This record gives sequence, structure tokens and C-alpha cells, in this order.
Amino acid sequence: MFSLTVCDHVMIAHSFRGEVFGPAQKLHGATYAIEAEFRVPTLDGDGLVVDIGLARTELRRALDSFDYDNLDVLPQFTATNTTTEFMASHVHGLLVAALKAGKLGEGGRRVTSLKVLLRESPVAWAAFEGPVG
Repeated sequence: MFSLTVCDHVMIAHSFRGEVFGPAQKLHGATYAIEAEFRVPTLDGDGLVVDIGLARTELRRALDSFDYDNLDVLPQFTATNTTTEFMASHVHGLLVAALKAGKLGEGGRRVTSLKVLLRESPVAWAAFEGPVG
């Protein structure tokens, strides 16, 4: 399996519901470094997984939907604990939709799986990976 990874970051504010979250129940900020790894079984005729420029553009487009926002007030996150794990899944879904819509070009149609990793800090991160189809 071949892969291509692009990365970016977002800054958000949010809070969690539930005693398990302790002080994180209060509004707090987070900066996530986000990596999107696109995977294909074989390279295309040009030796590429997917166009890196299109991959970067679509990752940024996905992140712009919540960058510099308070997630607690965005309709798509109502009544959801926007944990790092959940947000990895959310970004994965946005990128899969972009792949299916052809926004990563013909190479994007060949992507069979995608892994999205969010680094919450240098010592903690979470990821979601799954098939594109």
C-alpha cells in the first residue's frame, strides 16, 4: 500500500459534558496538528498516490469549516463531545466526501482508505481510519 500524507492545523474552543472530563468541562482551547494519509494499492501512471496540491487544498477546506470557532455553538456539533477521537472521525468524513465528489481529481478516485490523525499535544494524539468506498 502506498500513501501520501498532508498536514495542517486548527485552533478551536470547546467544552465537554460529563464528570469524566474533569476541568475540561469548562470552555478551553486546543490547537490540533492534523494529518491526512491517503492510501492506494498502486501508484498511478505518473507515480503518484494523489495530487498533493489538491490534497492540501481539500484538507484546508475541511478544516476551515470549524477553524477558530467555538465548537460548542456550531450546529454540526450540537450535543456532541468534540473529543480528539470524534474530531478525527469528523475530518475523515469531510475528506471522504471530497474524494467521492471528485475534488481530488482522478487520482482521488483511486484512494481506497484514509487515515486522519489529530495531534493534541506532543505526547497525545488520536486517529480515525477507514475505507473510502
